[in-house]
Amino acid sequence: TRWCRMKGVEPLPPSPEMIGLYLADLASTPPALSVSTIERRLSGLAWNYAQRGITLDRRERHIASVLAGIKRRHGRPPVQKEAILPEDILAMVATLPHDLRGLRDRAMLLLGYAGGLRRSEIVSLDCGKDDTPDSGGWVEILEKGALLTLNAKTGWREVEIGRGSSDQTCPVQALTQWLHFAKIDFGPVFVSTSRDGTRALDRRLSDKHVARLI
Repeated sequence: TRWCRMKGVEPLPPSPEMIGLYLADLASTPPALSVSTIERRLSGLAWNYAQRGITLDRRERHIASVLAGIKRRHGRPPVQKEAILPEDILAMVATLPHDLRGLRDRAMLLLGYAGGLRRSEIVSLDCGKDDTPDSGGWVEILEKGALLTLNAKTGWREVEIGRGSSDQTCPVQALTQWLHFAKIDFGPVFVSTSRDGTRALDRRLSDKHVARLI
């Protein structure tokens, strides 16, 4: 939505031409993003639109041609990973246990996917504003959704995540439930739990946990 405000366009409904321009900007405007980061951003967009009942088809020619051009310009990576789709995330969420650990992992998967976040960005989030140089970023839960402020290599950036139409798949609802039952109101958002999965500890998770989860 920030990009849309800067360009003076409406984010809803999304036109393939607008999405193509957005992707092209990500690849060309300094500091240009990598192919994998752009893929994550596109997946996050698709998820957020799906929560509003809108389908974003990555195969539409305006989107597919821009993506293909970006990949050609950046060169082919040694190993091309398949993009994770919304149905993949839903399948992962469906296998999680119904305990505190399951609530945490559900929030991590849904929030990370909706925001197009790197594994390191997910686990570096704090509850409560911390804009010191060592901070990885923080999350604020607002009426219309969640606002993530991330300390990226290129400086601070904001990621807005809207509320979904279903509580079962809403990343903001998942995050709210985890913070409530884990009794977290300050400090690291995603922390370890006790062996029996009933208590949240004060130890921040590493990005290796997200890798194992996916």
